[in-house]
Formats: sequence, C-alpha cells, structure tokens
Amino acid sequence: MTRRGVAQERAEANARAAPGRPRERDPFDDDIDDVDDTPAQSREPLSPDDLPFNPYKGNRGLTRAWHAMKNSLYGFRVAIREESAFRQELTLAAILLPCSLFVPVAPVERAALIASVLLVLIVELLNSSVEAAIDRISLERHELSKRAKDLGSAAVMVALAVCVLTWGLILWPLASAWLARIL
Repeated sequence: MTRRGVAQERAEANARAAPGRPRERDPFDDDIDDVDDTPAQSREPLSPDDLPFNPYKGNRGLTRAWHAMKNSLYGFRVAIREESAFRQELTLAAILLPCSLFVPVAPVERAALIASVLLVLIVELLNSSVEAAIDRISLERHELSKRAKDLGSAAVMVALAVCVLTWGLILWPLASAWLARIL
C-alpha cells in the first residue's frame, strides 16, 4: 500500500474511533492542543509507510531525473542572476578550466586542477543555499544566523585556498622551469 493509502486509512480509522477511545497520535503533529496524556503505545520505528504523504515525492525513474535536472538548471539560473560571488567564481572557472586543458601536466594533475575549481563552485552554491534558508527564516540579526552564514563563508574561503594551493603546487615547477629558460 502506498504512503497516501496508509495515511488516508489511518485518518479514516481515527475519524471512526469511538468517542471514549483515544485516537492514534500522528508523530508529526506538533499541535499542543492535541496532546494526549495516555501512555503511548510501543511501536516499531517509523517505516516509509508511516511518513506523511508528500505530493512532491511521487516521481520515479526517468521522470524523477527529468524534474531533478530542471530544478538544478533553475538553481543555476538563480545563482547566476542573484549571487554576485557565484558570478565572480564562475568567471574565474571560465578562465581556469580551459587553461587546465592546455597546461602540460599529467592527467591526474589536470584532474586535480579541474576538481579544485569545481569545488569552489560547489561550496559557493551550498553557501548560497544556507544564506537563502537563513534569510527565509528571518532577516533579523541573530547570533546563530550569523554563525551559520560565517561558517558558510569560511567554507568558501577554504575551497578557494585549496584551489590556489592546488594550482600553485602543480604549476610552480612549470613556471620556475619556464622562468629559468627565459632568464
């Protein structure tokens, strides 16, 4: 039986319950007025059928992959349009990624160069999502909101440092050999 079917069946059973009999408590119901003082029945941990029905989770297979791709592309559009830091890092990636293809290094080193640039973009997207979630909750100043945003910013800084360090360590021998030939 699907989650929707289980949820509907339980709701109907609760509605039909005798007036003296306590109704089954929904584990996700946070309404304080509904708190029942009767001891809870011992139950097994929640299974997927015990979760409330989510109409946005019904897609499977290729349909799910298609919707995920559409949402990801929308996320890129929003990040490019709304996040100036992401645009700056995307510009840096547009310069460094083609350069990484023409640098005479081993394939593993080339992969490290590319991965370090993509890591910066990934961490910036995650930082932007944390900032958007914090702003959705409240725009007022709060110590935990500041901490979350600062930690996201620190993660971006670490990713940028990894990128600079990777490019520097891989390209330094090439640059020093090139400079030795010139001078």
